[in-house]
Amino acid sequence: MKYNTNTLKGVKTITTVSMLIALSAVGALIKIFNTVALDSTPGYFAALSLGNRYGAIVISLGHLLTAFTSGFPLGIFIHFYIAIQMAIYAYLFKYFYERFNSFIAILVGTLLNGPIAALSLVPIFGWGFFMAWNIPLTLGSFVNVFLAVLIYKGIDK
Repeated sequence: MKYNTNTLKGVKTITTVSMLIALSAVGALIKIFNTVALDSTPGYFAALSLGNRYGAIVISLGHLLTAFTSGFPLGIFIHFYIAIQMAIYAYLFKYFYERFNSFIAILVGTLLNGPIAALSLVPIFGWGFFMAWNIPLTLGSFVNVFLAVLIYKGIDK
């Protein structure tokens, strides 16, 4: 029996994405600070290894899993907004990784998911929210992005 290689490649990709989403669920339980967790590492890794679209799917679902395990502390609609932001960040992370290098991608990913993400919520929650969440988000973002690059380079070799 002859198998279609495109079908097998599709099954492999779906399986890999499913496993990375499951790893995001595990990472969602490893909290760095409050709702800041290791849920984004598989999403950033997926962006690097499988492409922007898959990275966006994995990272946004990873955030929603973290929000779910934390009881949606900012409200369900705000967390969906954050999930969309994170999908965009994963897309841009892959773009900067390909366009420049891993150091620039780590810097951009950290800044986007750290201070810029906190700034985007100032109109809703105020400057006190930014002051309280800027450092934890930036630290968590750096850890997630750095681990994703580290794992990707380790597997690449």
